[in-house]
Amino acid sequence: MNKIVSKEFLSDNVVKFEVEAPLIAKSRKAGHFVIVRVGKKGERVPYTIASADTGKGTITLVIQRVGKSSRKVCELNVGDYITDLVGPLGKATHIEKFGTVVCAGGGVGIAPLLPIIEAMKKAGNRVISVLAARSKELVILENQVREYSDEVIVMTDDGSYGQKGLVTEGVEQVLKHEKVDLCVTIGPAVMMKFVSLTTKKYDVPTLASLNTIMVDGTGMCGACRVTVGGQTKFVCVDGPEFDAHQVDFDEMLMRLRAYN
Repeated sequence: MNKIVSKEFLSDNVVKFEVEAPLIAKSRKAGHFVIVRVGKKGERVPYTIASADTGKGTITLVIQRVGKSSRKVCELNVGDYITDLVGPLGKATHIEKFGTVVCAGGGVGIAPLLPIIEAMKKAGNRVISVLAARSKELVILENQVREYSDEVIVMTDDGSYGQKGLVTEGVEQVLKHEKVDLCVTIGPAVMMKFVSLTTKKYDVPTLASLNTIMVDGTGMCGACRVTVGGQTKFVCVDGPEFDAHQVDFDEMLMRLRAYN
């Protein structure tokens, strides 16, 4: 069991937890995720590690309250324990000095994007972050993103903060004015699909961190399967990051609606 040492509401339905997990904190890298279970009969749910503190032996998870399982996690308080925490899982992000990297995050997707932004900057890249949300109060972790970004563009659907428009408009704004060597995008599946279509027009290599349905997180159940470049891949062990231009997003979106 893993103890919660801090809890902070980033918005009405988004909660940031710091959880004791010294072994995971020590071995985790940008792009890794964990599987969380609350209660002996609880559902196993994947969450990307937003950050880690090896000195304190903690990891940070940012969780959006959506369904029954995420609500159960978000109802926990400081001093409570998570029943099971397994990780780090998945493949870490490949980090090197690419040149100019655009990091496009939408909503809660900004949280798993943060360690990638940090790692890319520390590797010597020029990092341009494009953050998107429906409104100002839903833009999360902006100050932390700015710490490791050379430039930050904020897009909101309603224009209440930053520029009015979608994340794709912010990304294209950059692509029109400078050479970009890589784009990394994390957020809702439909958002990643259209970021991918945008970068494809400019022939910019793009990585998407996929958020498919997972059960075991170790490649056994097959629930997270996606088609990438015509081949079946498991997001939990082959990903979660893939060449966005090769992902069959329409199939993925259909599978995400399976339990609606």
